[in-house]
Amino acid sequence: RIRWVSEKCSLQEVWRKPISKLSRGFRQRVGMAQAMLHDPDVLILDEPTSGLDPNQVHGVRELILELAKTRTILLSTHILQEVRAVCSRVVLINGGRLVFDGPTDQLGANEQEMEASFRRLTKAAA
Repeated sequence: RIRWVSEKCSLQEVWRKPISKLSRGFRQRVGMAQAMLHDPDVLILDEPTSGLDPNQVHGVRELILELAKTRTILLSTHILQEVRAVCSRVVLINGGRLVFDGPTDQLGANEQEMEASFRRLTKAAA
């Protein structure tokens, strides 16, 4: 399982390096690997692409989509582009209150609409 997780998170090239010596992007991938190691039914990811370059972001998104076929993924992010790329459902909490729960496309048909909906739904906290 360790080898599979290492490959899925693209950690082969840094396998023997101490985590403290890794870049932020690699540390992010190590955290994801730790979460995946025990093959949980529910995987909770907090800003999984933070600090990653565009190629790494693409790889993480592909991995999330693959994992979502066999388990529940709970993704916490403020990046609406991330939501559009990998989420089928959005639950939006603002000030401790549920303000939206539905399919991603119901929040907006494109990034601009999604952003406008987000601003409208969270305006009370501004």
